[in-house]
Amino acid sequence: MARAVVTGGAGFIGSHVADALLERGDDVLVVDDLSSGRRELVPEAAAFEQIDIVDAEALAAAVDAFRPGFVCHLAAQASVTVSVERPQYDCSVNVAGTLNVCESAQRHGAPVVFASTGGALYGDNAPLPTAEEFDPEPLSPYGASKQAAEAYVTTWGRLHDAANVVLRLGNVYGPRQNPHGEAGVVAIFSEKLLAGEPPALRGDGAPTRDYVHVSDVARAFVRAAEAGRSGVYNVGTGVATSTTRLLEVLQNAAGTSLEPRREPLQPGELRASALDASRIEHDLDWRPAIEVETGLAQTFAAYAERRRR
Repeated sequence: MARAVVTGGAGFIGSHVADALLERGDDVLVVDDLSSGRRELVPEAAAFEQIDIVDAEALAAAVDAFRPGFVCHLAAQASVTVSVERPQYDCSVNVAGTLNVCESAQRHGAPVVFASTGGALYGDNAPLPTAEEFDPEPLSPYGASKQAAEAYVTTWGRLHDAANVVLRLGNVYGPRQNPHGEAGVVAIFSEKLLAGEPPALRGDGAPTRDYVHVSDVARAFVRAAEAGRSGVYNVGTGVATSTTRLLEVLQNAAGTSLEPRREPLQPGELRASALDASRIEHDLDWRPAIEVETGLAQTFAAYAERRRR
């Protein structure tokens, strides 16, 4: 058992991480400003503080009162489009906010497990699947802010002798994802199909992503917290799935054959991404348990069941 703070724990991935830690027997404090997260996603067994991580004083007070053994940091500005339109805001949340988290954790000797990004960090010139050794070439302010935040997390680990971990996540999907944002393409497509509306394929459906199930991602956070060692790790399947194939799988699950709309890629969006996760398998004994097509079908079924209710 440990005491864990989960920033962004009212969000899609963060709530699954909080669930996994509670299942392990940890005491959990969720910190979230509810700007994109939802209060009902916070597990009942977790404590909750509605705080913006940019507010250093409020964050420090909550963390000091809880006295964590480690911090899982998932709170972020996660929209590529917003980062292009409002780069200063993106920087304030993802860079200054992360520094505030590192400072609050450091006072208690608490390691930080940080949710970074895989595809948005590496850029379009990376070999596929991409290993952690490839020098990042982000295409958007969002990718740049995650790269800067990584630097603070790893530097604070060295400076204060803390076992800080960076997890570079693939495209995470699964239950609870918001179908009304821009990043959750599985959720967006599922909701469109359930409503009988044609989804939009950007870039003519050719762009590829490494889709990794949220339960596998939550397990990676638990393994990183348990390991007691520093490191930078990709969290993905190594499988590049096009959005055309993604839609085919979901249409098969839905029993539909809707003709999608065609849209161009947006500024800052990648053409291709897949992550080499061999390092985390070797160091932390983590590997994805859910194959992409199985997970997509299960996720669609979960959205269909929620819509029926």
